[in-house]
Amino acid sequence: MAKQDLIVLALNPSPTLDLMEHALPAAGFGLGIVHNRSELDRAMQESIPALLIIGDKFVDQDGLSISAGILERFPTLPIILYADKDTTGFAKSALKMGLSGYLYAPLKMEDIVGEVQRSLARARQLGDWLRREVKRTTASLAEKAEFSESERHKLEAIIANIQDGVVVMDRNKNVILVNRAVRTIFNLGNKELAGKPLADVISNADLKALLDRASDGPLKYHEINFDDGRVFNAQYTPIPKIGGAVTMQDISYLKELDRLKSDFIHTVSHDLRSPLTSILGYTELVERTGPLNANQQEFLHRLQGSVQHITTLINDLLDLGRLEAGFDTRRELVQLENVLKYSLDMFDTQVKKKNIKLTVDVAESLKGVRANPIRIRQMLDNLVGNAIKYTQPEGAVRVSMSMQGDQIILKVDDTGPGIPPDEQGRVFEKFYRATNTVDGVQGSGLGLAIVKSIVDSHQGRVWVESTMGKGSSFIVLLPVQE
Repeated sequence: MAKQDLIVLALNPSPTLDLMEHALPAAGFGLGIVHNRSELDRAMQESIPALLIIGDKFVDQDGLSISAGILERFPTLPIILYADKDTTGFAKSALKMGLSGYLYAPLKMEDIVGEVQRSLARARQLGDWLRREVKRTTASLAEKAEFSESERHKLEAIIANIQDGVVVMDRNKNVILVNRAVRTIFNLGNKELAGKPLADVISNADLKALLDRASDGPLKYHEINFDDGRVFNAQYTPIPKIGGAVTMQDISYLKELDRLKSDFIHTVSHDLRSPLTSILGYTELVERTGPLNANQQEFLHRLQGSVQHITTLINDLLDLGRLEAGFDTRRELVQLENVLKYSLDMFDTQVKKKNIKLTVDVAESLKGVRANPIRIRQMLDNLVGNAIKYTQPEGAVRVSMSMQGDQIILKVDDTGPGIPPDEQGRVFEKFYRATNTVDGVQGSGLGLAIVKSIVDSHQGRVWVESTMGKGSSFIVLLPVQE
């Protein structure tokens, strides 16, 4: 499990201090309490806490002044200021100085925990901060294309106190700087790493794969796994004229939560399917027991439709669970154009009803893929079905297949409402639906999650390109059978 975030309290004895002593450990945080300035300085130096909560008066000193001094030494440390009463001018001074939050009496447990969680979340948004700091700190270094000794120590001092792991490399992937978090993550100790190839000093298959992918440009998501169960999300950011930077955040607790959630959903879905099948069966028998009036028939049909909708949702959840668990092992030679014909035939009625212009462009002599034909059909049904569902009447849908080297490119274009740019990266998440979803369009938010799981299980890639008001394009790359 992930290590607890350490919260240091620098508060005078009071009921508020007692409340925080109970609230923060109950919320899963580690706690450290200091009683004077020397203890505070020692805690900052030795433990490097995740967050500091300090009173506007600590012992006989001004909390703002103490905070200003701490931020000079640890510029990325989130600090929350506590005051006995709300004073607007005082709060503005605290936030203007760079403190991350402000609390004042009277307080509830949820007030304390909520502000701490918000401050920690902001502190973990390293990407934008790192780009800004690297540009500012290394502006003169980029012009020289090398680090002087004094400049390297300055940047090391900043990066060393970042909670997430940071590695700065030159153009040849040789180490320039690593912070303390990286040394802890990979158990590197205090050995000298500067100037050595990163792949040589850190032996990790996932990190090597990240460096191989980094040649294609920036990477926002790449998992690095460890034998002890830890999982880190790593990003690669190119730095012009210098090289690049790798940043890592510990997401072990998120992966564990996702696993528990998936297990729970799979178990509940499996247990619900049998009673739902019974309900649907009995609703079909009701009509055979005797004549029903018009209202009774309408209500019965609505009930049957609702049960079928829930059953479909449960079947999708079970399918997704099987895919994520790796049970999809059936493989045979599949011609995608043949499977596509069956998918298009299924949607023929919907296409005619909405008067959609459907264009199919399949290149000649497509090679076969080694795949599960049932899953490929499921993938095509979801992609083509979504395109038709979200395209307005008189709109257009285009499905194309072509070869690119040893890969087949499947592309499904529509003229629907499009997907907001900040949501395009989330459309493949379970249960996620875009905020601009067309009114009246039903969906569970599982279709694209199933598509991604199917593509991943076939060693392929899938992504979306979308423009608001013009439509979306879903592209799938699948390796062919050699």
